[in-house]
Amino acid sequence: MAASVYRYSLLFLVLGAVHLAAQLYAPSAGQFKKVGAAGSQFLKVPVGARMVGLGGSGAAVNDLTAIYWNPAGLADIGSLSGHFSYTQWFGGFSHNFAAVAVPLGENYRIAASLVSFTSGDIPVTTLEQPEGTGATYTISDLALGVTFSGRVTEQFSFGITGRFVQNSLLDVSSTGLTFDVGTLYQTDFYGLRLAFSIHNLGPDMQYSGQGLYLQRRLLEALNADPTALSIVTNPYAIPLMFRAGVAFDLLSVIQGRMQTAKLYNEERQEHRLIAAADFETYSDVPEQFALGLEYTWNELLSLRAGYRFGNDQMWLTGGVGVRYIGSGFRGQVDYALTPTRMLGLVNRLSLTLWLE
Repeated sequence: MAASVYRYSLLFLVLGAVHLAAQLYAPSAGQFKKVGAAGSQFLKVPVGARMVGLGGSGAAVNDLTAIYWNPAGLADIGSLSGHFSYTQWFGGFSHNFAAVAVPLGENYRIAASLVSFTSGDIPVTTLEQPEGTGATYTISDLALGVTFSGRVTEQFSFGITGRFVQNSLLDVSSTGLTFDVGTLYQTDFYGLRLAFSIHNLGPDMQYSGQGLYLQRRLLEALNADPTALSIVTNPYAIPLMFRAGVAFDLLSVIQGRMQTAKLYNEERQEHRLIAAADFETYSDVPEQFALGLEYTWNELLSLRAGYRFGNDQMWLTGGVGVRYIGSGFRGQVDYALTPTRMLGLVNRLSLTLWLE
């Protein structure tokens, strides 16, 4: 009887959180638009096929991509590990993420990460030559980060990421520093995990470079030497974001097993069903809400599905993951597919390797 009460209480708690987030989202999305209030938009492109397959509900469902979703989740990484993700973005752009994590004793972890977002060659056009001048340019965004995470207690962990950010366009660029801070609380109550994080704390950025220096005659009628001119650009903000997430073992709730081992223990389980939800609020777009489910069979094959509310292009996601356990290492390949309303399909492929 008591177990049933706890089980239904947990379900009502999660449903209540979903309802509250939806109420928070609905009025803001309908009455207040903040689009265009920040630059460095590539910092909001999600990483990792696993988390994307869950609709982006990754704050409390952690692997090495926790560096992006919630740096406190890095404390779950128990061995030397590496991760690489490739995203075939729309418009000919590509998005890549790579990370390496190293344990520092029993309770602390450190990781280095790289994010790149590139366009490939784009033809240079002018009013006189709208078909192109024969020259090309590229858009290239880069973020280099270092993450430190640790456990304060067995249940509570924290994490912080410092990141160098660069935006490049033709022959101008801007650079800046950002910081992410996250916390994670995990229990054995149906494997419940609660996560909170804030992302992209940092000062404004501003473009500079050779492309902003010109030489022009102030008056063409006068036969005078050209005058050097400098264009001063306005600073722009980095997209600030707050994320709150929850994850729990849905199979334990269905079966009425209140005391559940942590979601990410090393014991092999024949069936695992994880439910996750994230609420995200941004400085430049309306709030978004994500739901995700992951079923894993025998710790070898995973199927994922997710849904995102509040995004005008991406809403439904799905994915699959396959894990291989070898002598002294474990490997996992994940794939996620995201249809967009007008921009086609977005494909993501991730590879993760753990050394025992």
